[in-house]
Amino acid sequence: MKSIDSILVIILLLTVVPEGRGQKQAGNDGVITVNVVKSYSPKKELILQDFMDVEYIALETNDDFINQGIVLDVGKEFILVKNRNRINDGTIFVYDRNGKAIRKINRKGQGGEEYISLYSVTLDEESEEMFVNDILGKKIVVYDLYGNFKRRFKHENGIYFQFYIDVFNYDRHHLICYDENHEEIPFVLMSKQDGHIAHEIKIPFKEKKFLRQLKQEGNDGKGVIGVGPSPYYSIFPFNGNWVLSELSSDTVYTFFPDYSLRPFIVRTPPIQSMDPGEFLIIRLLSDRYYFMETIKNVYDWNTQKGFPTNYLVYDTKERSFSGYTVYNGDFTTKKEIYMSATKLVSHEIESWYLLEADQLVESYKKGELTGKLKETAATLNEESNPIIMLIKHKR
Repeated sequence: MKSIDSILVIILLLTVVPEGRGQKQAGNDGVITVNVVKSYSPKKELILQDFMDVEYIALETNDDFINQGIVLDVGKEFILVKNRNRINDGTIFVYDRNGKAIRKINRKGQGGEEYISLYSVTLDEESEEMFVNDILGKKIVVYDLYGNFKRRFKHENGIYFQFYIDVFNYDRHHLICYDENHEEIPFVLMSKQDGHIAHEIKIPFKEKKFLRQLKQEGNDGKGVIGVGPSPYYSIFPFNGNWVLSELSSDTVYTFFPDYSLRPFIVRTPPIQSMDPGEFLIIRLLSDRYYFMETIKNVYDWNTQKGFPTNYLVYDTKERSFSGYTVYNGDFTTKKEIYMSATKLVSHEIESWYLLEADQLVESYKKGELTGKLKETAATLNEESNPIIMLIKHKR
């Protein structure tokens, strides 16, 4: 849970429960219906490797390459990494696909060819470019893979509270972006060349809803403190298409290459009828399982606790919901993987997950590791950079 002094930044940092046990949740048209206020059971124990492939990348550690392993993007040849919660650090660590250190790039500054903040980076290996999403500067700055400036463009029309929090590589010519604060059209396709909006994706909803709490402070009441749950995504690459989740809408849609939308998941009761709202969050989509959360938009400022969360999974084979716990099968002990800690990458690589080196070294000494993870951990020491676990769809 995070509180910060600027309303601009807190907005940046800023799920579903089944009808009943064993009840099928998909209609004849394949749309999944979820009731966000009902309980669910039983709780399944799942092994990640049973339904996803995994790959472990040990990031090379040397005097110039010490970092916290926060992945910005992963391509076929390169991995881009930054430090955690250091928006003013500005360093992009470039590794090859095997984790070998290549170069560091830092173009942080106030100049026209620089970025103020390093919020996210979208990698385009085909054009050998990277798109730095500078949320404080409300712009996207484009560099080549050596850090040489190529061009820049503003976020949409520059309204104060509008900026893109999700940016993904859509095709050769476009990025797909999500603006949480846009009152009408939060999803767009943006030109990679000049930033113009090539296509607006209209998701129907009545009134904009937000999953966060704000409080005025200061003698003049102009200071604002905001708090929200852990970050979540609104755009998901899946099965060659894109899944779009707008919290203000009761429907999660699949977006197709012909720009058409098809309902994928429908929530009930309607979000517009709830106060406080209970929101549906998507975490990870696999061929067999869809992992989700419901988060209630409540927060106690005195105890600094809130946003109660329920975790559930939809089994596409059994067509039913349940609770879940997911374990890493490369541990001989039950080592849980938290779906809320997985971070999206692309169509080729679903997500990534961070494994700290010191914890792996300890598990290795205890004989708790097997397979490729054991081989990887054997090369580490407590001071090594983290291990990146790439989570990929089964071939």
